[in-house]
Amino acid sequence: MRKLVLAASMALLTACAAPQQEQINFMPKAVLSNSDLVKDAAFTLTSKDVRSAQYVALVDSGRSNIEPIHSKQNVRISIENALLEQFKSQGFRSTVSSENTIAIEVQEALVSVKHTVMENQMDGKVVLEITAETPQGKLVKAYTGTAKRTGALSASNEDIEVVLNDVINLVFQEISNDRELQQYMQERF
Repeated sequence: MRKLVLAASMALLTACAAPQQEQINFMPKAVLSNSDLVKDAAFTLTSKDVRSAQYVALVDSGRSNIEPIHSKQNVRISIENALLEQFKSQGFRSTVSSENTIAIEVQEALVSVKHTVMENQMDGKVVLEITAETPQGKLVKAYTGTAKRTGALSASNEDIEVVLNDVINLVFQEISNDRELQQYMQERF
């Protein structure tokens, strides 16, 4: 029994001493409106993350070693909170039970990084689908943001973080400027 306790203690201490997986900050910024589109129109907001994996970056160093990097923040919740802030700035109000709903689906949020000692190449892509639904019907729109960036030397986590946040902010800008979505919500909510 004593040997078993000793072995379990050693395994636990080894696990605690193992290096922690690297993570990056995922901080989408809402595009705030200066004027209200509507006055206090209510909707219910839901979201889901349908990505096949939860990492936000894949780093290929060329040595048959591809390392995933995760976000410190929950991607789905960060996107939902920022979009909620964005819609609130346009005069909409979120409630728990409204017949008007907005569903956010996170389909992709990834930066692929290939780097060598001399250079790096980063390809970022974010895909969000927004469904605005009312008793009169629904509008489904997909928003895609992409970015390519090359640099000298290998990419740091800060570089990856900048690309990922720039791409999600491009998508938020696209949603903010989408007249069709605004008009649909304005007329039906």
